[in-house]
Amino acid sequence: MTILKNICVYCGSGPGRNPAYLAAAHKFGRLCATQNIGIVYGGANIGIMGAIARSTLDAGGRVTGVLPKFWYETPQMHTELSELIITESMHERKQTMYDLSDAFVAFPGGIGTLEELVEMMTWSQLGHHSKPIAVANIDNFWQPLISLIEHMTKDDFIRDGMEVTFEIADAVEDIIPKLERRALK
Repeated sequence: MTILKNICVYCGSGPGRNPAYLAAAHKFGRLCATQNIGIVYGGANIGIMGAIARSTLDAGGRVTGVLPKFWYETPQMHTELSELIITESMHERKQTMYDLSDAFVAFPGGIGTLEELVEMMTWSQLGHHSKPIAVANIDNFWQPLISLIEHMTKDDFIRDGMEVTFEIADAVEDIIPKLERRALK
């Protein structure tokens, strides 16, 4: 039995070029459903976002989409979710996703995915939260960011007492156990 009720997933609205990204998304959705962990995500039916939502729902899981109202009723909006929350702005969307989630994981994605991940890292670094964060490092997608954070640390821009703590999961099946271990610390 997991201690995590909901995991917020940050990920691309596109599929990316590597088929391993969509395969990982499908696998993660099924794993969450079988472990009774709900997904909180951006509410789209396309790309990696759509793959995680579809696979979770198809396996009998719960999915909560959080959309800003300017995306409501667009062709990209997922209409078959367990719950859909419409927010006034992107800022409210991110806060709502945070409030509903016990942990965060970033799958491959673009600037929006990066921004959401880094915001949670920053909030954690500043002591705003202690919820676990992970990157799904599928085929080393996040390695440039991991290297950049290591570089920032070596160059004293990330100093003692201001560490950026996150888990790196190279395999999908490692994500939930790593988040759970971090949650218990």
